[in-house]
Amino acid sequence: MPEGHTVHRLARLLRELFAGSPVRVTSPQGRFAAGASLLDGGTVVAAEAWGKQLFVGFAPGPAGETAEPEHWLRVHLGLYGAWTFAGDASTDVVHAIGAPRRRIGERDSLPAPEPSAGEWTVPEPRGAVRVRLLGRHAVADLTGPTACEVLTPAEKAGVEARLGPDPIRTDGGRGSLDAARDAFVERVRRSRVTVGQQLMDQAVVAGVGNIYRAEALFRAGVDPLVPGREVPAEVLGALWDDLVVLMRDGADTGRIVTTRPEHRSEHPGTGAPAPQRRPRQNTDGDAGAVASEQAFYVYHRDGLPCRVCGAPVLLKELAGRNLFWCGVCEG
Repeated sequence: MPEGHTVHRLARLLRELFAGSPVRVTSPQGRFAAGASLLDGGTVVAAEAWGKQLFVGFAPGPAGETAEPEHWLRVHLGLYGAWTFAGDASTDVVHAIGAPRRRIGERDSLPAPEPSAGEWTVPEPRGAVRVRLLGRHAVADLTGPTACEVLTPAEKAGVEARLGPDPIRTDGGRGSLDAARDAFVERVRRSRVTVGQQLMDQAVVAGVGNIYRAEALFRAGVDPLVPGREVPAEVLGALWDDLVVLMRDGADTGRIVTTRPEHRSEHPGTGAPAPQRRPRQNTDGDAGAVASEQAFYVYHRDGLPCRVCGAPVLLKELAGRNLFWCGVCEG
C-alpha cells in the first residue's frame, strides 16, 4: 500500500496537469459511471492529500482556479490502486504512481515514455479503468482503488475529521504544526496500545505506513512494543518532528531514504561493507542519490546486522503487519 508521501505527489501532479480547465470524466470500466457523470465537464480547482486519502475538487463547468469545489472525488488506493498517465509533448508526466507497480522499491513513480512530437493521440484505456480524467494535454487513468466516490464539501470534512494529523501538510491538518504535534502526542499517550501499532492507525497519524513506522521508531530509539502511554511526551514530539522531515523529503523526491550518511556503507566494528538484502529503490542514475541497499535502517533487513550496533534486526507480526526493529538500539 503506498504511503502518504505518494498520495501527496499524486495530488501535486493532478494539479499540474488538470487545474483550471474543464475535464472529461468517464468510467471506462462502468463501475463509476454515476459518479463520473456528476464530475464530467467540470473544472479541477483543487487536488490535495490527507494521509493516504486523495481529494480532487471540481467546480461546475468552465471556472477559474479560485472557484469553490462543488464536488470532491475521494480516492484511496489501498493495496492495488494506481494512477497511470500519458500526455502530449507539452507535459512532463510520470507513467505510473501507486501499486501494483514494478518493484523498484519505495520510489513510487516511473518516468513516462518520451512524448512524441506533433499531434497527440490519446491512448486507449488499459485494464479495468475505474475513472479516466482527460484534459487538453494529458490523461490520467485510475485502476484498482479501495475507495472511489464523489463527496460534497461537508462529506469531505467528515472524512478528514476522522483522520489524524498529517506530517506532510503545511499545517499538519490541525491549523499549525505545533497543534498537530500536540494532537499526535496526546493521542498516543492516552492509549495502552503499543506505539508501533498506533503509528499505523490513520486516526493517530495520517500517511505513515510500514516503512515510515519502522524507520522513524528506530531513529527515535523507541521500542515499538512499548505501550503508547509509557513513551515520554518529549520523545513522541521529537518523533513527530522527524516524520515531518522524512515524509516531506519523500514527497519531494519520490523516494524514502531514512539512513544518515555515516551509517550507509560499513558494518560497525569491521570496516567491511554491511551485508544487504532486497534492493528496493532505483536511483535512476541520479547524481548523489542514495543506493537502494543503503536507504533503510531496519525495514526488510531482518536477520542482518543493525547498521549502528551490529545486532541482528528483528522481525515479528504486529496487528497483521510485519514489524522490523533493533532490540538493542530500540531497547
